[in-house]
This record gives sequence, structure tokens and C-alpha cells, in this order.
Amino acid sequence: MKNIIIKEGMKAPDFTLNGSDKKEHKLSDYLGKKIILYFYPKDNTPGCSVEAQDFKNCFDDVSNKNTVILGISRDSLKSHDKFIAKYDLPFILLSDEDETVCNMYNVMKEKKMFGKICYGIERSTFIINEEGIITKAYRKVKVPGHVDDVLTNI
Repeated sequence: MKNIIIKEGMKAPDFTLNGSDKKEHKLSDYLGKKIILYFYPKDNTPGCSVEAQDFKNCFDDVSNKNTVILGISRDSLKSHDKFIAKYDLPFILLSDEDETVCNMYNVMKEKKMFGKICYGIERSTFIINEEGIITKAYRKVKVPGHVDDVLTNI
């Protein structure tokens, strides 16, 4: 599964991860709903905090469109709990500490930070329809305006 190129029109790879609500979440359990699946680098960092708050601000509109928001990072559930409490986030964050799902969706990339090369999550969002098909894939996401763009595609 690791070498599959994720693209629009294909079935979203199924996975199971633990969520901030202390439950296991299997992607296929959400069949019948649209999903905004967004991968972000790290809890409580400036860009990730703004992105999470942008998703929070549209949560009611998204929910009214039979859509769920799921955020994924490599952070622990304990870190997610602090992030959710700090920003009063109304959606579930999933923990992928071993990078299994990040690798399935090809979001782990070499990045340059402060002149050093590191390995981390490339901010990415996937819109998945009620049948589990990826209808839109955003890579190398820039936070400003991103959530507005996502809303036009659900």
C-alpha cells in the first residue's frame, strides 16, 4: 500500500486510528457521509492552529452538508487533547504516531526548516465522497484561504 499514488477518482485507502474521543475510527465507518480528511504537521504550531480554527469556524456549515472533519498528525492523543482544549475544536483528531496512514496517503516528505532537512507531514487535505472516493486532493497546502477552497468542493 505504501507505493500507491493517491489521486482524485480513486477509492480512499481504508485505515483505523485512535481518535481524540478515545475511540477507534475506521475510515470505512463513515461511508454515507462526506469526509474532509486533513493531514497537518504538528499540534499547537502557528499554521496548524490557524488551520484548525478555520475548520472550527465552518464546522456547523460542514456538518449541515452531511460532512465530517477528521484531522491527522503524528502527535499523541495527549497532545491532541491539549490542542483541542486550547482552541475548543469540535471535530476529532486522529493520532498516527507510527506514520502508517501518513505513508498510505503519501504525505510524509522531506522538508527544509531553518536551513535543515527534516522529514515530516506535508500539509494535505482530501475530500472523500459518500462512497469512499477521493473527489479532491490538495497537496502542499498553504493555510490562508484553504478552508474556503475546501468548502467550495464539498
